Amino acid sequence: MVEMTLEAYDVVVIGGGAAGLNGALTLARARRSVLVIDGGEPRNATAAHMHAFLSRDGMPPGELLKIGREEVRGYGGEIVTGHVISAVREDSGFAVTLADGRVVRARRLLVATGVVDELPPVPGLRERWGRDVLQCPYCHGWEVRDQAVAVLATGAHAAQQALLYRQWTPDVTLLRHAGPEPTETELTQLAARGVRLVAGEVAGLEVAGDRLTGARLADGTVVPCEALVVSARMTPRAAVLESLGVTLTEHPFGAYVAADPTGLTEVPGVWVAGNVTDLAAQVIHAAAGGSRAAAFINFDLVTEDTAAAVAAALAA
Repeated sequence: MVEMTLEAYDVVVIGGGAAGLNGALTLARARRSVLVIDGGEPRNATAAHMHAFLSRDGMPPGELLKIGREEVRGYGGEIVTGHVISAVREDSGFAVTLADGRVVRARRLLVATGVVDELPPVPGLRERWGRDVLQCPYCHGWEVRDQAVAVLATGAHAAQQALLYRQWTPDVTLLRHAGPEPTETELTQLAARGVRLVAGEVAGLEVAGDRLTGARLADGTVVPCEALVVSARMTPRAAVLESLGVTLTEHPFGAYVAADPTGLTEVPGVWVAGNVTDLAAQVIHAAAGGSRAAAFINFDLVTEDTAAAVAAALAA
């Protein structure tokens, strides 16, 4: 593999989802040289539409990214397809190495690589993920309103999930599966809201045509449902961050990269935005996080440029 060196940029943005593209857009509009490196694996690729994004509600996720890339390029930003495997600090910033051997240099980094959803080990979940196997009610609750919804219990938050989805439909079943015994308080709450409890391990899904019709228990019993709610463990795509010495913070739903309110990590010059640092971020939150981080990156660069200008003036 031959190493090839590309020109240096003010900022390299790693990850071309909503957070990365909105960050790149903000930086390009600030007249910064920006390169976005995108692996082409958006987390919400399986969803037909995204929701709760003002003026973009119902838009296919891929369409948002297409428009975003065009806007970034319209201000002079560059976008390439590739996977970043590592980054190292240099005197003037960072050297970023891609899987194909390319090396890109940048004064600052914005990492918006997102997370990978690790689903419970039940056959059939992955194939229907983002369609009628769901997690976020604010993303999909309206689409399953008044339908039969089952919640797969795998952790301590299953009862809360069931009560949350009860806002969208009166037909909610909590499948006990591998989850812990609900507390007395939770049992009282579930009963009061009319949520049914079903014991037994879920062994698979029942599908008719291309529609989910039920969850099949290990004993063969089929619990009818039109949507199944699961809790995915969210694992950040953090290889490049870990290569720089950034540590991960554990969370009940996975892990994330801690950052200050601007998105700055423990490593100077490295910012994060989107799900890699905020597990609860929907698309609109991720986009906002990218814009906020970009503004502070630009301010940091302005401060550095000003200090250099002052030093040069004093030396003249």
